[in-house]
Amino acid sequence: MLGVESRPLQCRDTPGDNPVLMNRDSGPLGLLWLYMKNLLVCRSPEMWHQSFGLLGKSYAHDTTGSFFLGKWLCIPLYPVSLCSAVVDVAIQDYVADVAAELIYQNKSQTSTEVLFVFPLGPHMAIYSFQARSEDAKVHAVLQDEVQQPHEATGGWENLEYLRDQSEYPGEAFACFLGTLSPGREVVVTLRYVQELPREPDGAARFVLSPTLNPYRTHYVWNCRTSKLHYSLLLTASLQSPRGVVNVQANFALTPLIYTAQDHSTAQVSLAGSPQRHHDLELLVYYGDPSAVSAVVEKGDPEAPPGSLLGDPMVLVTLAPSIPEAVPGQRQSGEFIFLLNTTFLEHAQDSLLFLLKSLPLGCYFNIYCYEETSVGIYSQSVEYTQDNLTEAMRRIPSTGSSLGDSNLLETLRSVYNTPRPHRHPRQLFIFMAGLPPDVEAIAAEVCRHRNSHRCFSFCFSEDSAALAMALAKETGGEAAYVSSDSSMSLVVLKCLKQALKPAAEGVSLSWTLPRGLEVEVLGGTPQSIFQGQHNLLYAQIHGQAQDTTVAKGVMTLQYSLDGQDVTYTIEFPLCPQGDGRLAGHRLAARCLMKRLLPESVSGSGEEPRHRAVEISLTSGIICPFTSYVGVRTPQRVTWYQRPLALLPPRQSLIPCQIVELRGSRISSCYPKSIWVPPGWLTAVRASWLALRQLTHDIAALPQRGACSKACKPPPPLFSSLKYVDRMEFGLCSSILWRWCPEAAAKCQELVALQNADGSWALSSGLASVLEVDEDEIKGKMPDEVMEPSIWATVLAVTWLHRHDEYYQDLCELLEAKAVTWLCSQAVSQLDKCLETANTLLGSSVKPSVFRL
Repeated sequence: MLGVESRPLQCRDTPGDNPVLMNRDSGPLGLLWLYMKNLLVCRSPEMWHQSFGLLGKSYAHDTTGSFFLGKWLCIPLYPVSLCSAVVDVAIQDYVADVAAELIYQNKSQTSTEVLFVFPLGPHMAIYSFQARSEDAKVHAVLQDEVQQPHEATGGWENLEYLRDQSEYPGEAFACFLGTLSPGREVVVTLRYVQELPREPDGAARFVLSPTLNPYRTHYVWNCRTSKLHYSLLLTASLQSPRGVVNVQANFALTPLIYTAQDHSTAQVSLAGSPQRHHDLELLVYYGDPSAVSAVVEKGDPEAPPGSLLGDPMVLVTLAPSIPEAVPGQRQSGEFIFLLNTTFLEHAQDSLLFLLKSLPLGCYFNIYCYEETSVGIYSQSVEYTQDNLTEAMRRIPSTGSSLGDSNLLETLRSVYNTPRPHRHPRQLFIFMAGLPPDVEAIAAEVCRHRNSHRCFSFCFSEDSAALAMALAKETGGEAAYVSSDSSMSLVVLKCLKQALKPAAEGVSLSWTLPRGLEVEVLGGTPQSIFQGQHNLLYAQIHGQAQDTTVAKGVMTLQYSLDGQDVTYTIEFPLCPQGDGRLAGHRLAARCLMKRLLPESVSGSGEEPRHRAVEISLTSGIICPFTSYVGVRTPQRVTWYQRPLALLPPRQSLIPCQIVELRGSRISSCYPKSIWVPPGWLTAVRASWLALRQLTHDIAALPQRGACSKACKPPPPLFSSLKYVDRMEFGLCSSILWRWCPEAAAKCQELVALQNADGSWALSSGLASVLEVDEDEIKGKMPDEVMEPSIWATVLAVTWLHRHDEYYQDLCELLEAKAVTWLCSQAVSQLDKCLETANTLLGSSVKPSVFRL
């Protein structure tokens, strides 16, 4: 709810609805939210009315502190006005350090309690926070969780409310700042670092946090106001040894000013006021956008040599150029499916589509982890027709006699099996509920994160957080499956992501002067998939014996389609920098993640102590440290007798990283772009008519009647141009319920397809096509020498005749079939297609068969 989705202030008609806070439309994601405690304890509707000057005759009140004014339900949470924001951004290649000063003012007529909330992105970390007013100063301090500080005073209910009421999961930094009097200001200063995404053209993309740029239209009691009540000053300094070539933005910029003759450093600023309708995005282009880059960041001169902050850090970006794969062709890869037995009970059809969609040339294996930690095969086997048939035969009885097991043991069994050479490993993990040993599971996946990707699917809300964590840690995808009927669509969408080609066997080598050595923190990934880039942190230790050598050499090697590729790049050994240590802090975050599995596995106290030391030194939180807010009064207190100055009396206040307990999970589908108004209403309005059409299917004896009768009316789907893909998945599942016979026919057809993509001419195929087997054989063109060619053309033609149902489900299957046909009999396809269209009463175009 807070900090995720853009909505205006909403007031619901029904008391049973969950009320929604004002969000970005009324201020930044991380505004100072006012918890109007005086109103919560106010039991008089008239007092509420007098406080806000609202007009209304009917009032209602509930025990949670929310009030109903006629048809309006509103929560007593309102944003403090942001007066000004001064933001200084330092970008070096694909790392950014942001320093911001925000001034807020309480413009209400009452004293209010203030909570600062700053949502954290997946590659973002706060390392400094403080707030000051006329009355007090608040400073966020990291501490070892083993320490037991005194209990914080008040404000915990605000954090609990924020955690419980969030609709979406995610982390947010939250700090309770105390009471702010009418007209008073509070100045918030925070610093954070983040890794920047790399665009396909090599640009670094920086998006200013909406907390620092509350650009969206303000709403005051549902009344729109176009005026922005704050000022923004934004300055960005840019650095890269490759040279800063260009800067593009979706807002007005001052001219680019180079601060070094070789154009390695530059500066740019916001020109005028920001626009109100979008985030502020900055694209920074560098010279030589190659597959590898290296930026050296000097260490902190005050830190001891040999420490994490004291030695120089090399920021390495790996982004190999990988061409698109042709669908349906042979492809490398190892696909391992870890199936909860509940999944097998309810989703045999989804597993069928998944296994049949794998490409030739890959390896696969299947584990049923609630029954056994042993796979169907002792290790992954090549994807062939015999192996696929044997796997499908053995699934129902897998491991039932081998005792109980769980996901953790199964993962360890998978990691202990050898990986086929030059076949990147990808796991598909299905969780029906929250498995035991969650922390150990996450640590185990983290330990092997460089050797594989995880695509995780959960069927219950309690396992959503674990599914997201596993996917995030390994660079995969996570999806929440809401129903059996939408499962196949969700899984196959993620399989298409997993089938993207990869650079395999990635390795880095270093050439440095004697006396220096390099440590890559977190290790090097074994595979890099198309569209991905990896940011590595390599620290230079030691003292060079030959000071005349000013440069080091880094070499990247990998294999792509069986061809070895090599990139070599030089980097300076005497780095420059502004001393902000963005790379060092993100490297600390990376190193602490590497130490986490060692700590969880119980391999002594050393990993934990090391992680705590790095966290306290760098200011980046880790699982073994926590924030505490230290509040120091600004006003001094004097003794009357004798006259003496007392030191400020500090107190502790709530300040922590809050895990928002949302129920939704991001999926492998892109975010919602635009939903045409009223499309859900159109679906509901058409439901009765479509259900009646479905009911009439059984009464239609002629061939093909099901598909014609079940075809949705054009007005309904012509409006679905850009729909949230998850919603579209659910909508597609409704189509299956509309025409269950068509779904059953498709599943029968898929079950008959061979691993190479072909179909055999059989009575089963004739049954699916609803054509007599003898008639099929009699219509086979004379030019066709192999019956499976004719059968495969018929099957693909039948699928395309019903592509409104099967396009997403059978796209990979069809690509395999067409590839097989083109390799067998290109000259015969024209005649086969013409005859197939006549036989099936269809009009499939030759382009489907690449003709």
